[in-house]
Amino acid sequence: MYLSTVTTPQVTEAGKSRKWRVGGNVLALGAVSLITDISSEMVTAVLPLYLVIGLNMSPLAYGAIDGLYTGATALLRLVGGYLADRTNRHKTVAGLGYGISSVAKLGLIAAGNSTGLIGLAITADRAGKGMRTGPRDALITLSTPQEHLGRAFGVHRAMDATGAFAGPLVALAVLAYAGSQAFDAVFFTSFVIAAFAVVVLVLFVQNKQEPVARKAVSVRAATGLLRLPGVRALLLAATLLGLVTVGDGFVYLMLQERGDLAVGWFPVLAVGTSLVYLLLAAPLGVLADKVGRSRVMLGGYCALAGAYLALLGPFSGIPLIVLVLCLYGLFYAATDGVLMALAGRVLPESLRATGMALVQTGQALAYLGSSVLFGLAWQLWGISAACLAAALAVVTVIVVTAVIFAHVNRKAV
Repeated sequence: MYLSTVTTPQVTEAGKSRKWRVGGNVLALGAVSLITDISSEMVTAVLPLYLVIGLNMSPLAYGAIDGLYTGATALLRLVGGYLADRTNRHKTVAGLGYGISSVAKLGLIAAGNSTGLIGLAITADRAGKGMRTGPRDALITLSTPQEHLGRAFGVHRAMDATGAFAGPLVALAVLAYAGSQAFDAVFFTSFVIAAFAVVVLVLFVQNKQEPVARKAVSVRAATGLLRLPGVRALLLAATLLGLVTVGDGFVYLMLQERGDLAVGWFPVLAVGTSLVYLLLAAPLGVLADKVGRSRVMLGGYCALAGAYLALLGPFSGIPLIVLVLCLYGLFYAATDGVLMALAGRVLPESLRATGMALVQTGQALAYLGSSVLFGLAWQLWGISAACLAAALAVVTVIVVTAVIFAHVNRKAV
């Protein structure tokens, strides 16, 4: 099976006018993700300031928390994916994950200044995300023809990015109204918005079931995924790429320092990334369906390497901020949904949610390691040396991943 090429059917004149259309269930899931991302990005936008400046955390300690913020999704990814496949109730499992993340926002308020309790609340929030992601992405594949998966995931991620774009702006508005240090007000508003997303999921998203017998899904069948060459290759590639991806908070902290940006404008950096992501996600999803999903994904990681190198270059101020945010947004647009479109192509239908969760788990655990390592490198070597090491690591892994995909394609022939 080819990972890097996709056969696209001929499009008639009538079909050209519908090339950007996706199913109603995909749009409903996109609306849920949009609202949820407003909530999530409100927290993400202020968390680095809250931890590094407000609580005076060291780069290593922040790296551990930042890695936990994404790495903790691995705790329930496989469980959520397996339960969705086993019960054929993808919507129910996804809804449970959204609910856990919603309640976790209140945990951030209860945590106060306790680093341990903050870490616990973050773990709960990200565990909920882990539980919902596989079933949600499986619902997208169940609601979309195989040849249009890149488009569907692109539109969904564009809606998701719209929420990510709005989230920091909402956080800024809350802080402007309640006070620059009123982080609890941000966390409570985030909870209310996340709860609304759960309501939208319940009312508007339809459960789509696989046309397979439930007994076909078992722990033995799930572990058998690793015997499939395409799945092994995708898992290895996703893990390696996750291992060289530095957390958003680190990138924005470096950009704020190099770009001479006032602390109060820090949340706007996430807005810039999300805007580029929003504009490019759907077009790059369509492009991936036409020219090959792995090619577009690897091109996105080239943009990531470019962003890291730009932080070391001669630019500073506004030109540097614009360049890095454009490259960073391009990276997300070319990789996030495209990776899941790749997975939807190679995974067996009866274990689609489990397989997607497996790929995402490998990437999340690798991200946890990368955040801790980058924080340690920053603390020991300084920001410039750590950033250079990250850029070189991305370039190396791009080459290795391209070889992995080429090897699988040759075997498939």
